[in-house]
Amino acid sequence: MPKRIYELATIIWDYHQLNHEIVKSDCIFVLGSNDERVAERAVELYKQGVAPYIIFSGGVGELTKGLFNTSEAEHFAKIALDMGVPKEAILIEPESTNTGENVVFTRRLLQQKGLTPRSFILVQKPFMERRTLATFEQQWPDMQAIVTSPAIRFDDYANDTISFGDLINVMVGDLQRIRFYPEFGFSTPQPIPNEVWDAFERLVSYGFDQHLSAELTAKAS
Repeated sequence: MPKRIYELATIIWDYHQLNHEIVKSDCIFVLGSNDERVAERAVELYKQGVAPYIIFSGGVGELTKGLFNTSEAEHFAKIALDMGVPKEAILIEPESTNTGENVVFTRRLLQQKGLTPRSFILVQKPFMERRTLATFEQQWPDMQAIVTSPAIRFDDYANDTISFGDLINVMVGDLQRIRFYPEFGFSTPQPIPNEVWDAFERLVSYGFDQHLSAELTAKAS
């Protein structure tokens, strides 16, 4: 990877992470993805005793079409079961296809189950921490939440599922959504330092635009 692209991508990677301190909460809320390490992080937290149960949320999203034989939530739940989490400590929401639906559909599931958690540990990929929290705050503003992710460095993130090029494209797309989604009522506003937005614009100019929203791009032009 060219040095300049690496430097710009690292700026955005660091911005997306919030580095929250883990505290005991009412439940662990896992937002589905294509990264099984997210499920493993949730199991790690459960085994530490920070919450009594795990909610896995996610159907089949843009990045998981054809990847798993089941929904993201069901696939992640199987990982948790295989790692020793008891079945009674797992809830599954298998229909949502985006972050907003993760929150809305999980909220509905909890209501159906008669569960009333007030505090959540959100678990997602490292570069989706900020957007996940911003979406949760907008969709469920009266709840307490912190966010965490697998402890993986940018240099070590790419694997057989996602290349560094794909990773940068997704990070850039998520930053665009952080910038503009509040105008649509999808998430809460987040401060974006000039250095971070400059890195976004430079990476887009280098061709990392595959995960940009055409609607948001048109709005910004």
